[in-house]
Amino acid sequence: MRILVYRWKAYNYMDIEQTFAAMGHTVDHIEQKLGNYDIEPEFEKILTKKIHEQDYDLVFTVNYFAVISNVCQREQIPYVSWTCDNPLISMYHESVFHDCNYIFTFDQTNYLEFKQMGVKHIWYLPLSVDAKRLDSLMNQADDLYQYQADVSFVGSLYERNSYDKIKSSLPEYLRGYFDATMEAQMNLSGANIIEPMLTTEILEELQKYFRLEKSEGSFSDLGLIFQTTVLGFKIAEIERRRALLELSKYFKVHVYSNSDTSDFLNIQYCGSVDYWSQMPKVFRASKINLNMTIPNIKSGIPLRVWDILGSGGFLLTNYQAEIPYYFEEGKDLVCFDGIEDMRDKVKYYLSHEEERAKIARNGYEKVKEHHTYVDRLSKILTIVKEEEAKRN
Repeated sequence: MRILVYRWKAYNYMDIEQTFAAMGHTVDHIEQKLGNYDIEPEFEKILTKKIHEQDYDLVFTVNYFAVISNVCQREQIPYVSWTCDNPLISMYHESVFHDCNYIFTFDQTNYLEFKQMGVKHIWYLPLSVDAKRLDSLMNQADDLYQYQADVSFVGSLYERNSYDKIKSSLPEYLRGYFDATMEAQMNLSGANIIEPMLTTEILEELQKYFRLEKSEGSFSDLGLIFQTTVLGFKIAEIERRRALLELSKYFKVHVYSNSDTSDFLNIQYCGSVDYWSQMPKVFRASKINLNMTIPNIKSGIPLRVWDILGSGGFLLTNYQAEIPYYFEEGKDLVCFDGIEDMRDKVKYYLSHEEERAKIARNGYEKVKEHHTYVDRLSKILTIVKEEEAKRN
């Protein structure tokens, strides 16, 4: 097959493109920053011209872009998207009903939601990892000692969130309501209560203070936008800061981030790390790697979980509803339930080295054997071929 890939800032493009190539497919790519994911006339011209230049079998993207779906629908070429973020605001667009689409989402809750909307060409497909590439990186690494740590966290602290920008403009009642909602959400593991808390009455009041901007064709609403782009990121900030501050009272914690950590007096700030060449070394060399999934991801397993396990690192993560589908808790990885439980489990596993190493090995072996990009992309291409054959 000849595949055209639109590249943007997603981390896993290189693994996907290399896997397609290793499977015998020809891969071309197009790169251009999009100012708008729904309507971008100049990009539409570039993409259309590229499609006309070659006889492509499909166009592929990580995450969904309505502007690409519109072009593919017009040009009658399959458009394949595989999500790594949830929920994707760009998917709440009338273009998701196009016949050209083959949408694969890593979050089963998201899959069921769109299936119930009547979207026919959507499938559930978890993310994966290229453990062989990571093995090659580790085999050549002579600097793992630089990344040694008891506890490491890699990720954003979301201090530049929309909620802080608008909070002062909200009336006291709404501020109190949202603060209480976020606090309640942080006390729940594996469940999301934000959506039902944004009642019709609350949203009607919020409309006076929060401006909803969306393009023509989008059917995202105030509740969806506010719970994800505003409250979701604020919850992630509070949750991550509280957890790291608590752990730093008892353990040596390293944080790899672009975020401001100046108020973390007992934490070792290590700056940001390159996803390809450095981050896997952090995961392998750290005794314990933390994952705290942003609440916007309702049930799915985020890419960070796969990255840590594929690097051979020990993973301590919050519980996600889909984890038991693929992993055995306490055998392949360890889940925590709240900050106190996280602290207790960090203490336990730092003092039980053999058990910790065995769990890390089990998780690594499982993803290497059962959750490769070859497995996932083969499934995608099989579905596309079967569905296209039905049409023809």
